[in-house]
Amino acid sequence: MTELSRLRNFAIIAHIDHGKSTLADRMIQVCGGLSEREMRDQVLDSMELERERGITIKAQTVRLNYTAQDGHDYVLNMIDTPGHVDFSYEVSRSLKACEGSILLVDASQGVEAQTLANVYLALDHDHEMIPVLNKVDLPAAEPERIKEQIEEVIGLDASEALEISAKTGQGVTDVLEAIVRRLPAPKGEAQAPLQALVVDSWYDTYLGVVVLVRVMHGALKAGQKLRFMGTRAVHDATEVGIFSPSKKKVEALGPGEIGYVISGIKTIQDAKVGDTVTDERRQCARPLSGFQPSVPVVFCGLFPSDAADYEELRDSLGKLALNDASFQFEPEVSPALGFGFRCGFLGLLHLEIVQERLEREFDLDLITTAPSVVYKLTLTDGEQLELHNPVDMPEVTRIKTIEEPWIRATILVPDEHLGAVLKLCEERRGEQVDLTYAGSRAMVVYRLPLNEVVFDFYDRLKSVTRGYASFDYHLEGYREGDLVKLSILVNGDPVDALALVVHRSQAEARGRALCTKLKDLIPKQMFKIAIQAAIGGKVIARETVSALRKDVTAKCYGGDITRKRKLLEKQKAGKKRMRQFGNVEIPQSAFLAALKMGED
Repeated sequence: MTELSRLRNFAIIAHIDHGKSTLADRMIQVCGGLSEREMRDQVLDSMELERERGITIKAQTVRLNYTAQDGHDYVLNMIDTPGHVDFSYEVSRSLKACEGSILLVDASQGVEAQTLANVYLALDHDHEMIPVLNKVDLPAAEPERIKEQIEEVIGLDASEALEISAKTGQGVTDVLEAIVRRLPAPKGEAQAPLQALVVDSWYDTYLGVVVLVRVMHGALKAGQKLRFMGTRAVHDATEVGIFSPSKKKVEALGPGEIGYVISGIKTIQDAKVGDTVTDERRQCARPLSGFQPSVPVVFCGLFPSDAADYEELRDSLGKLALNDASFQFEPEVSPALGFGFRCGFLGLLHLEIVQERLEREFDLDLITTAPSVVYKLTLTDGEQLELHNPVDMPEVTRIKTIEEPWIRATILVPDEHLGAVLKLCEERRGEQVDLTYAGSRAMVVYRLPLNEVVFDFYDRLKSVTRGYASFDYHLEGYREGDLVKLSILVNGDPVDALALVVHRSQAEARGRALCTKLKDLIPKQMFKIAIQAAIGGKVIARETVSALRKDVTAKCYGGDITRKRKLLEKQKAGKKRMRQFGNVEIPQSAFLAALKMGED
């Protein structure tokens, strides 16, 4: 166990692409965590998806041994956090396990929307912060201007901000010295009963559930009988260890230390993130406050394309929810798609990542329904409902009011793209709250309906600003709106997966765009296919997929025209009959492509 005064726990927080994982690489190298042979770029981004997309999805912990300039040896527990708004729950969990943060700002880009959001998260946890300017070796770097910006926009003293280049390694030892000198050591009593917080957990095929904990008081040793206070489960700790970054067994974890516990947990429900672990024989007085539960903002249905995979899908979702505490799911039945699950996510990128992880890690073939947000309905008889799925919307005559969630969005954008951003927000029914300047960049604050942001707002924002805008949001509450359910009918049958709730003013344009898109996506059949968009019983848009036509007159050469006509009439009658019974197969790619409305 490490002496408390020699221990430092810190997280690296920053906007996307400001260099968190690269700085983590350099720190691991300086502290000798890995040999040159084992070292590679973004060593902590272990998931295949993270390496492909170049983003951090899961916060990763690493324990480093560092000999400071004062000659003492220190133990540093570092957590590398994600930067994307959809993974802010990972960040808030990581911050709870630390006493301080390194605020990393790109010396050429400056303060971005997510930088602000993460600073506020760190302040909520009473963190000591060290401002660090990264990428000072770039020709476009302006450290002095960015220091002023940090003081102006965030209100943090940047006079002692460190200037580094995580890529070349310049100034990384200064960061390690600042951590030792400026961040507080954790507090805790070694003799008190064990009290540890479950920060993360994941499923290992051979070991069962592995739990990452931060010990607050007492000691956690192998062979101890542990009680999870929230779930009331009792397990024996078979192995206790740390990540450096490879797994390494230790005898015990003391106060302030972060490490993993393997205790043969077989059922996923026993290890909930935010739970308190204590000694079964000598329990602590009360559990820790845990984390605020995350509130999903986007919902969609996940169905196996083969009904036989339902049980496998359920197990896979359970294992994934264990590793991603912000992801929620419950069973759902759809007339068109059969048995599946209604899943809640923190945003569209989160949805995309979960879907990809299910397909890659668990080898599942899935059908996804249109993402939707949660609406609050008041019926004419006074009953109040929460609507997660547009298909479940009651008859229009029974609905008194529909309320939709609104968000408060902060957008930082260079001055020349401001007009395009304002236009985009106005198109999405936005209300401007504030417009201020930080140097040559505008900071726009808008209130927007969440269902306008969910689909493709982020992509559109990036394209109208050539990638220079940064965007962050939080939920502000519910507001009444003139909303209607838009149904898509293919050959007269409603398609559950494409039902949407839209604002009445945009229903027609949305319906027309969806029909046009589906016309190109649905393959031709031997009969005509009608694609319609309807509100209630009223059809507002229609497209027709023409039939594939077999040349029935090919064998007739010469002879009377009536013979050809007879064959064509016969074909027409056959097609009519087929259309009445014809079942249209819609490919999965059509669903996804139809939902990405793009420029329409």
